[in-house]
Parts: sequence; C-alpha cells; structure tokens
Amino acid sequence: MSPEDYSDPALRAALKLPAAAAGQRIGLFGGSFDPPHAGHLMVSRAALRRLKLDQLWWLVTPANPLKDHAPGALARRVEAARAMAANEPRIRVTAIEAALGTRYTAKTLSILKARRPGVRFVWIMGADNLRQFHRWRQWREIAGMMPIAVYDRPGSTFAAGAAPAASALASFRISETDAAGLAFRAPPAWTVLHGHRMAISSTAIRAGGANPHDSV
Repeated sequence: MSPEDYSDPALRAALKLPAAAAGQRIGLFGGSFDPPHAGHLMVSRAALRRLKLDQLWWLVTPANPLKDHAPGALARRVEAARAMAANEPRIRVTAIEAALGTRYTAKTLSILKARRPGVRFVWIMGADNLRQFHRWRQWREIAGMMPIAVYDRPGSTFAAGAAPAASALASFRISETDAAGLAFRAPPAWTVLHGHRMAISSTAIRAGGANPHDSV
C-alpha cells in the first residue's frame, strides 16, 4: 500500500483490529465493498439478528485474487463502508488485511483467531460465494477454522446447494432453525439463512445499473 493511503485518518483507524472479548460472537463479512451497498447492510442486519452476534466486522480487502479487476482505492472504500454502516453501531469496518499483509482468507482468519482467543467467530458469505468456495485457497481449512453462515442470494439458491463445497460439507450443515447457536458449534458447521433478498451488487453499481443507497 502506498504511503498516501496510510495518511487517510479513516483508513488508519480501520487498520487496527477491533476490540472483542472472549466469549463474544463476532461475524466476519469479507469483500471488496467496491462500493458498499444496501445489500451488504441487509445481510449484516440479518446475520446480527439470526446468529445473535455481538458484533459484525466488515473486512474490506485490498484485492480479491479471484477477480480480474483491481478494486478502487482502499481508503475510499473504507470511507464509503463507514458511511454506509454509520447507523449500525455493532458493525465495525476494518481493513486489517492491509495491515497484516495477507492476501488469502485462510491466513487472515488464522491470525484473527490467534489474536482474539476465545472469541466465537462466524464467517459470513453470500450464496454466490458458496458457488465458487471450492476455488478459494485452503477452503477446507477455512471450513475447519470457524462456522460459516451462507445468506441466500438471487440466482444462487439452487446452484449454491449443488456446489462442490456444499456437497463436500453436506454432513456438517445444520438446520436454519438452529442458526442462533451456530457460533458455539465446533467447525466444520454451516447453515444457510433465507430471508429478504436483493439483486443489487457492487458490479451492477459500478456499471451504473443500481443505486448503492437503495433502501432495505
């Protein structure tokens, strides 16, 4: 990261790991957030409520190894994410991967678990990401590190359920009715959360086809 990126006050704050106490339930929601939008808030609010989370951290990533385009400036994305989540006190916006120098999720999660021992982390992802989860580096290790909550997405409901990772982890899936206790399950453990769905995406917004501030 360039020195001018670090000069941004919001980014400097986001480079620090949020505080959390042992026993707390913390959701981890990673992504480019390029830009953040109402769909991110919808999923986050549902996860906070359904998983009984104490906090939910947005991990704004420096880059995504599976995407063929570079995201916008990290400082700008962090600032936009903070503005989007300004009315949600339990959402923490962090760019910790930039500070750690990690590129892949498995390494990031390993460090977070070591630095916040006793915290009950849950990885949050959309069903569209479950479709390609088997392409992530060390995806099985990720599933073995912490429980996973998958939020249903338009166009991904059936394809995600038939995805290679979903099939491989089928025996560890728990009922959605038991989602409130997911954070205390020994991994691998995962569930799918259904609810209000929104077709909005960062890709569509960048293409000029959607409004990031659509209501949820």
